[in-house]
Amino acid sequence: MLAALGFATIAVLLLVTMTKRASVLVALILLPVLAALIGGFAGDLGELILGGLSKVAPTGIMIAFAVLYFSLMVDAGLFDPLIRGLLRVARGDPLRITVATAVLTLCVALDGDGASTFLITVSALLPVYQRLGMNPLVLSGVVCLGAGVMNMVPWGGPTVRAMAALKLDSSEVFTPVLPAMGAGVAWVLVASYLLGRRERNRLAVLSPQGPAPDAGKDERDDREPATAATTATAATEPEPSRHATPATADGELEALRAPGDGPGAVRVPPLPRTWLNVFNLLLTITLVVCLIQEVMPLPVLFVLGFAIAALVNHPTWEQQQALLDKHAKNVVLVTTMIFAAGVLTGILSGTRMLDEMAETLVSVVPDSFGSHLPVAVAVTSMPLSLVFTPDAYYFGVLPVLAETAQGFGTDPAEVARGAVLGQMTTGFPLSPLTASTFILVGMSGVSLGEHQRFIFRWAFATTLVMTAAALLTGAFSL
Repeated sequence: MLAALGFATIAVLLLVTMTKRASVLVALILLPVLAALIGGFAGDLGELILGGLSKVAPTGIMIAFAVLYFSLMVDAGLFDPLIRGLLRVARGDPLRITVATAVLTLCVALDGDGASTFLITVSALLPVYQRLGMNPLVLSGVVCLGAGVMNMVPWGGPTVRAMAALKLDSSEVFTPVLPAMGAGVAWVLVASYLLGRRERNRLAVLSPQGPAPDAGKDERDDREPATAATTATAATEPEPSRHATPATADGELEALRAPGDGPGAVRVPPLPRTWLNVFNLLLTITLVVCLIQEVMPLPVLFVLGFAIAALVNHPTWEQQQALLDKHAKNVVLVTTMIFAAGVLTGILSGTRMLDEMAETLVSVVPDSFGSHLPVAVAVTSMPLSLVFTPDAYYFGVLPVLAETAQGFGTDPAEVARGAVLGQMTTGFPLSPLTASTFILVGMSGVSLGEHQRFIFRWAFATTLVMTAAALLTGAFSL
């Protein structure tokens, strides 16, 4: 009963979001609540929801201040040199921009943290896509592919869970699939080339003389879903005039006039733009290093980083208030999605629907299929990211599958290797069960359903390519 209810909840959620019958926010909240009521958990509903919200609260706090931080940096022009450099190298070619997106994502994602990868790459690259009139689904899709493959690193969540669940070490799980991971990286570059070429052709049709700055915002390839308006403020193009001391054509600084200035008001002398740029760059580098080294919890780092950046870049109360007013909408859009996802996971976990789903999944595997379990796990691992949270899969499903495989003489480590080829690796940037997915789609300005329809087959192909490579290199047998 609970298993069927859980599967039905996930299926209806995917259906209504991908067909746009309801907003993701509404579906994430009301569908699991309805499932809990049907399952007889009405009395525990408040506790279940509160438990789920408590688990995602740190992520919600981090994202709120991270969006504010990177939005401030975009407004301050921190990424302008990168944008100009990419445009110069790409010479306005969407294909080169798309491949560069894949390369940048593969590098940034080495830390194994999807949330920081999405925050950094989307903040830096979305202005480039907007300037060229490129489809933001290409950005979210390519970042999804790159981050998914790199999430296989031994310090990433899925591999750590697989090793912990089966009491294995990285030499048994990760090292044998390194060649397969290399094949996955190669496929990501190939896929980004193909997507970039398609985008270049689309823009060429829309504007034969070359993509105009506003091209592609309303017209789209009929093979692609329509994109949502790119409203994420982290993606806002740097404005010609800055809030602090923009330099004039003669190199002289304009006077800073904040609202409320008048006789007796305290004047804050503006900082030279060059020094602000240097300070912002050093602050951002320091923040990224601290994120990688885990000097402090991520929410704390972004809270402190934003406060320091706001004080230096916007020294007056009026400026700070204007900054918050400008970006409040985008903070609300992203953080509400994360808390709504907490309602879903809290109810599914607290009612033990996920546990029952895991047991049901394992029970349908025929005994005669035991020797082929590693390949079956690998092929199904990516789609199951849409159904199971990483904890439910790796600590609930994987141990039973590994035990079953061992009964047929198959090394349990092979089952673990198959799992990390897709379950919350290539699949996590599409799953509604992970908060970081909503960071990616929210900051890119696309809807979850559009993102899933656009990139699912490419992400699934990544898992299939890595599975074939794993078979060829002996990571597991057929």
